[in-house]
Amino acid sequence: MLRSFCRISVLVTAMTLLTSAESVIADNWAHWRGPTGNGAAASGNPPTRWSETENVKWKVPIPGRGSGSPVIWEDRVFVVTAVDVGPGTAPPPRTPQNRNQFQRGRAPALPKLDFQVLCFDRQSGQQLWKQTAVTAVPHQETHSTNGFASASPCTDGKHVYAHFGSRGLYCYTMEGQLKWKRDDFGKMITRNGFGEGSSPTLHGKMIIVPWDHEGDSAIYALDKLTGETIWKTDRDEPSCWATPLVIDVAGKKQIIMNGQNFARSYDLETGQELWRCGGQTARPVASAVADDGLVFVGSGFQGSFLGAFRPDGQGDIEGTDRVVWTVNRNTPDIASPLLSDGRLYFHKGKSGNLSCLDAKTGKPYYEAVRLPGISNTYASPMAVGGHVYLTGRSGTTVVIKDSATLQIVSSNSVGETVDATPAPCGDELFIRGENHLFCIAN
Repeated sequence: MLRSFCRISVLVTAMTLLTSAESVIADNWAHWRGPTGNGAAASGNPPTRWSETENVKWKVPIPGRGSGSPVIWEDRVFVVTAVDVGPGTAPPPRTPQNRNQFQRGRAPALPKLDFQVLCFDRQSGQQLWKQTAVTAVPHQETHSTNGFASASPCTDGKHVYAHFGSRGLYCYTMEGQLKWKRDDFGKMITRNGFGEGSSPTLHGKMIIVPWDHEGDSAIYALDKLTGETIWKTDRDEPSCWATPLVIDVAGKKQIIMNGQNFARSYDLETGQELWRCGGQTARPVASAVADDGLVFVGSGFQGSFLGAFRPDGQGDIEGTDRVVWTVNRNTPDIASPLLSDGRLYFHKGKSGNLSCLDAKTGKPYYEAVRLPGISNTYASPMAVGGHVYLTGRSGTTVVIKDSATLQIVSSNSVGETVDATPAPCGDELFIRGENHLFCIAN
């Protein structure tokens, strides 16, 4: 009897510890699109109302410029930035890739920058450490609304990874010690000098690094502990700013990646292309989302496309039954879609106009509805605690109910430009503004 009781006690304790560990992982926001890659948090209840002073737990200045989103692991918050440390070079020579910059009168001299990783205490906002990954002069200009630190970091709780594109990928311990770096990818030449911005994705033993540009494009899988290349797959794609999404299909992992020519899937273990589908528009930015046996990929620049695909196809699936539905209006451009509870939310182009579709059918619950105070968006929608948070470049975040009908709850502002996607974690919301990092909490 006593022996049976002890066995039950041990089992209950083990289950409690396992549940607790899973809860900790779920409560972290370790990637710019959250634990599932869909932009939704499994738990948490951050405020739905705030201002520059109300419900601001802390606010700390961030030097330099960057639009990478914050990531959070337990008691630590990480952000990246590029800090101007002095004059760099004369304006770059005019090329077919940057001609628009010259036509618009914005081809300035390129500054010398410190590419930095910052770590803050989650409770107080105190800076715990700062590391300068590299000091460099960018080889190519960027869009006037894009800086040179646009990729979001990611973490697995043991290491934090900062991707500065052509300046390299850097792996640090949680205490800020450099473990490895890779600065041999080459120099990315982006369309029209729009700059870089794709974020890497962690999964299992790998970190997946996208590398689409106007040169030799590829996607890499690196060993996250050493930085060594596990595989590299060439891509016949021009510039793309999307971030890879890893999904499970019948027990095997696939990487879903947007592209101007095709949306594609790759085998996670080998890098082999599994399927592809055309229909995308020029210079895609939005990242894929997936759930319940469907993958959703879209783009909205110089055209409009959003498709739902069954990811068990092979080869070119365009025109087959693996394409469940497509729409050709009001689709997202810069901001990625949000998938929450079977509903697909997205902005039209770069505007604040919001659509919500039934993910299974593509039928709209509502389409291209204008949101108060939001006219231009870079940040992606995210969901937590039964609400959807929609942030415009003005710094205004409109909170709505996570439901099939549009119900506006509040409109809030931090008083400065916000291009980074806010990060929910537990009962707090972290907003990286143009000049500050905010912790929003009741």
